[in-house]
Formats: sequence, C-alpha cells, structure tokens
Amino acid sequence: MYALKTVNPYFTMRAWKKDTELGVTDHERLKQLRSLSDQVAEMPESDQQFWAGHLERIIDNDPSAEMRFHAVQAAGSLKSSEESLRLIQKGLSDESIKVQTACCRSLGNRNEPEAVQILAQTLGSTTELDVKHSAIAALKNHQGDMPVDALRVILEDQDPATVYLAMDSLRDVMGKDHGSDPKAWIAAIDATRGPMTPGDDTGDIRFAERESRELK
Repeated sequence: MYALKTVNPYFTMRAWKKDTELGVTDHERLKQLRSLSDQVAEMPESDQQFWAGHLERIIDNDPSAEMRFHAVQAAGSLKSSEESLRLIQKGLSDESIKVQTACCRSLGNRNEPEAVQILAQTLGSTTELDVKHSAIAALKNHQGDMPVDALRVILEDQDPATVYLAMDSLRDVMGKDHGSDPKAWIAAIDATRGPMTPGDDTGDIRFAERESRELK
C-alpha cells in the first residue's frame, strides 16, 4: 500500500491539499526564505531591518534546522554590520552543525574585522571538526595578522586534513606558498611575526590555543 501511495499522484496531491488548508506549508516557508536569502542583499536598508526581525525569530525559535540554516545565510547578506554579525553569532550557538558551518561561510563573506575575530574565536573553541574546517576555509577570504595567527595554531594540529586546509587558506591570506610542510609555514610566519607571546591582541589567540592543547 505504501508503494502504491508513493507512485500515485492522487495520494500525494490530496495530502498536499490538506496541508495547505491548515496554513503555509514547511515547503512553502522554505521556498520563501530561500527567495529572501537571494534578494535581501539588494534591498534598501529599511527593508533589511524589517526582515532582520523575522530572521532572528527563525534563528531563535524555528524547529527546522533547514530554516535556521537559510536564515543565517540571509543574515550574512545584511548591510548592517552590527545586525548581521549579531545574528550570525546567534547561529554559531545553534545545536545544528549545518547551521554553524553556514555561519562560518557567512563570516567568510563579511569584510569587517569583527568577522575575522569571531572566526578566530570559533576556530579556537569549537570541538566539531566540520565547524573547524568551515572556519579555516572562511579565513582564507581575509587578510591581516589575526587570520594568520589563528591559522598558524592549526598548523600544529594532529589531523593532517585539518593542517592541509590551514596551509591552503594561508596561501590566500599571505599571498605566498611555503609548500606542503607545516613546519616551513610555521618558520616563515614566526620569522616575520615573532614568537608567540601573551599580552598582545594577535598573540593571545595562539597562546591561549597552545595552553588549551597542553592541558589536554
């Protein structure tokens, strides 16, 4: 009977009609949210502010991880740095790994220094490998001391795939290629940036991460 129902359009169309009678279906909601995600970047800021409230409610309360996923993607396209980063940070605490990785990708597309800082903090704190890899990949879109420091720590990771991703991102961040040996990258970075020392903004990230590893 189940097989007959799945191949007979009468059953599926009747079920769909019942769903629509009850209100907007999840399928339709998801379709509308995807459309918003594609268009929100081109909207006037006043309209973006209006939709930001809806996005926040979805991120906070929607039971569907797929809906929250598309909400953080849309939030990453908002013109307001404060609003966008605030909503993305909410998404980083989501229980869904898919939502967290979407937040990292959104941060990779932002150009604010705060976006780099959030990525670096996420990289140093997450225990989820997929989220870590997403943060590493997102950092390749940024330049400056902070992404270099955050990625330099990863060069000492025990996972070869993670180290490879860090070197790949560093090629874009630094605009240089020091080969496939992480020790060569570490030496090159330390030669120009100095050794790890606590007490300064860029060194704190590496120093705190090293202390965390040594305690494990």
